[in-house]
Amino acid sequence: MSDAREDLDRLAHELLGRSCDQLDPEEQRVLARVASGSYIGIDAAEEAQLHASLGDRLADRVAKIGGSWAFIVAFAGVLLGWMLINSEVLTKLGLKPFDSYPYIFLNLMLSTLAAIQAPIIMMSQNRSSAKDRIAAQHDYEVNLRTQLEILRLSRKIDRLARMALRAAKVVEEVAEETRDAVEGKP
Repeated sequence: MSDAREDLDRLAHELLGRSCDQLDPEEQRVLARVASGSYIGIDAAEEAQLHASLGDRLADRVAKIGGSWAFIVAFAGVLLGWMLINSEVLTKLGLKPFDSYPYIFLNLMLSTLAAIQAPIIMMSQNRSSAKDRIAAQHDYEVNLRTQLEILRLSRKIDRLARMALRAAKVVEEVAEETRDAVEGKP
């Protein structure tokens, strides 16, 4: 067993009351950071971005655009324009509407858009869930590291307090002996 592993196992027993082998990988990782003195880990958003594929980033972008008020207003404008153009406007100009009422081609386009957009938005939601899991994992790590450090500090303070009490007792005994010597008591 290496020195680092022994230190980690000693720290696990000291702080958590279990051996390092009994800890889950996340707890072992946190304990290793505490033991090494490094507390800064990668940010949850950065970690999610590191594992994102081109499709993931594209799905996020489509969901971001498709779920915005700008898209809704622009799309409503396109639909309104489509209906206006394919109503009496083209007939008055002497042209035949390319998709007259009941707008079958428009319905086909909307169905196609919905069929494509829905799975892309679901991919983005899955990715968002994965980001949330990473953030929760990071929060757990931070909380565990904080608890471990508080526990370590508490134990150090307790040790220092015991040392101070022992020192105070020694000082009190020396003071009492000195007082007795000054007063001439045997």
